[in-house]
Amino acid sequence: MTDATKRSIFRWIHIFFGIPVIGYVHSPFKELPNYAPVVRYIVIPVILLSGLWMWEGQLVRRLILNTRFRYTQ
Repeated sequence: MTDATKRSIFRWIHIFFGIPVIGYVHSPFKELPNYAPVVRYIVIPVILLSGLWMWEGQLVRRLILNTRFRYTQ
């Protein structure tokens, strides 16, 4: 898989998971308890991880590989 394809996939994941945040912000106050757990525990972490991967993907990969090799040797 090329780097451009990976970036495109992460970009669309980032956009797709941003849609519930818009619904959370613009929903009536009475319905916020319905959205809150999903947005807090699923949507926000996915947005943060995909954004971090798009921003500093090489650094994240290097850190993961170094940690994995350190514990296997």
